[in-house]
Amino acid sequence: MHSSLRPFFSQAGLRHGARAALPAFPGFIMFSAAFGTAAAQKGLSLAEAMGLSAFVYAGASQMVGLEVWQQVWTPTTILTIMTVTAVVNARMILLGATVQPWLRHEPMARNLLNLFLITEAGWLVGTRYYNEGGRDVGVLLGAALILWIVWQIATIVGFFAGALVPEPKTFGLDFVMPIFFSVMLVPLWKGARPALPWLVAGAVSFVTHALLPGYGYIVAGALAGVIAGMLIE
Repeated sequence: MHSSLRPFFSQAGLRHGARAALPAFPGFIMFSAAFGTAAAQKGLSLAEAMGLSAFVYAGASQMVGLEVWQQVWTPTTILTIMTVTAVVNARMILLGATVQPWLRHEPMARNLLNLFLITEAGWLVGTRYYNEGGRDVGVLLGAALILWIVWQIATIVGFFAGALVPEPKTFGLDFVMPIFFSVMLVPLWKGARPALPWLVAGAVSFVTHALLPGYGYIVAGALAGVIAGMLIE
């Protein structure tokens, strides 16, 4: 019998996490297929597109990376794409920090795999499970693995059938992921005061996006939320 307080790992947890991630599939499929389409139109080879999906594995960063993609690379363009990817993905630092209490007793190899595969959707699945008293780390990894696999498959489909993939906004499919995030956040609600950092982060992101070009609004919102949370606590 596992302690309800001590984290553990099981294959049953892997299966549970994979099932819990099912609602995120439509958004993942549409986003990664759209990336595959854009990559093909940009002139990337299938290997290059799959390399980005497999190792960068972050929709926003992959799309931004395509904007600065060059057929002939120089040290400057390499530095540019590295910087842009790092800035857009900086939010992952916060996700990794929040799961530290859950993963701190895990083997290093499994920790590295969990943190490499973490996404907002997988994090929401795992955090909801953890806050409900669950401690099976397999849930976090199961959700992460199945989402990564779905991302790779949909990238391939988008690459080869991109011209046939309709514009997601035409059917409102661009709202799938925001709706998924919103629904998964509901169980995390613990009152107005703890939710203030969410409000601050959203407001700062919105204002920054309206006033400044680029993708700094993501970092600005994240930092504002962290600062707000520290001040409230």
